[in-house]
Amino acid sequence: MSGFLAGLCVAVLPLLAAGFWFGRRTARPENLGGLGTPVEHATFQTLHTASLAAPPLRAGLTEETARRSARRLRTLLGTDALCLTDQQQVLAWDGVGDHHRAEVMERLAGALETGRGEAFRLSCDAPDCPLRWAVVAPLTVDDRVHGALVACAPRESAVLVRAAGEVARWVSVQLELADLDQSRTRLIEAEIKALRAQISPHFIFNSLAVIASFVRTDPERARELLLEFADFTRYSFRRHGDFTTLADELHAIDHYLALVRARFGERLSVTLQIAPEVLPVALPFLCLQPLVENAVKHGLEGKADKSRISITAQDAGAEALVVIEDDGTGMDPDLLRRILAGEVSPSGGIGLSNVDDRLRQVYGDDYGLVIETAVGAGMKITARLPKYQPGVHSASRPSEA
Repeated sequence: MSGFLAGLCVAVLPLLAAGFWFGRRTARPENLGGLGTPVEHATFQTLHTASLAAPPLRAGLTEETARRSARRLRTLLGTDALCLTDQQQVLAWDGVGDHHRAEVMERLAGALETGRGEAFRLSCDAPDCPLRWAVVAPLTVDDRVHGALVACAPRESAVLVRAAGEVARWVSVQLELADLDQSRTRLIEAEIKALRAQISPHFIFNSLAVIASFVRTDPERARELLLEFADFTRYSFRRHGDFTTLADELHAIDHYLALVRARFGERLSVTLQIAPEVLPVALPFLCLQPLVENAVKHGLEGKADKSRISITAQDAGAEALVVIEDDGTGMDPDLLRRILAGEVSPSGGIGLSNVDDRLRQVYGDDYGLVIETAVGAGMKITARLPKYQPGVHSASRPSEA
């Protein structure tokens, strides 16, 4: 989808350049300043103007984004006036003749309903108003009309009709990208909620039971564990950004393991080897804790003797390499593949499919989990985290008040 949209943007740009050149030639001829032919100059100006108009539109169609982009869009068309509307009202009007707002909205009903552009004559008694014609081009996202781009000019022009349609298509692409960004954000939020829902109720119950068992015999120990439990739940259910740092994620894992050790005592041995230089690396929120919880579950399940879990984070050049390994019961590789593919319930592997999906969405398919396991052979989970990825930035930590 994103490749198609990018291709559409590239295909539209030459037409935008031609419309821009025509509008500028008929409106205000200017010195080309040695930039080449008029068409080359127009192409450069079109690319530059489009790049300035795009960022506001990538936030969706609102009064603020319409206001910030309307002037750039009018420059692309070289018209006397341009407005952007939604289904109910004019969001922004740039140029002369804004007293035509009501008339434009009255005439938009058909275009907004059918999704087809049209041109109509403007009625005006103001002697100094140059506007006599309006060209309407609907703005559509997924075949739904969200609003319209209306270009107003002193005379009817077939070139303006086509150029306005192409600019409207370009705006629609930006709005569709904005919709995809919002959908991605909603998907990430939904997956985090789903992951939070997978935090075992048994773990919460058992943690509270362990804390209660120390209340009479060791009140200070009970207090320490209660603080560990509070810190862990505060982190797990926080609402502060989609990404965190490796340091914060490991800090939450430390709280989790403190509660597990209080319950299982000497049965669980955990070793950590963390390279300090990878601690600031940003990663998706609640990405490693479920993997450690999975290791604890499979490490202790069905074993009477001591279980060992190792957590390492190494510097691997442009990446951080995180490995979580246990010596537990392991899993049938075929069952694991079915869990990661979503074919069976992930009850056998807490959050593995969720974490794998999120890593692939954020970093690409090359960055899914690498899991080595067999029945009775334990499990080794490797996660590669790029040290830098566009759009992946940890938010500042919220206050602990």
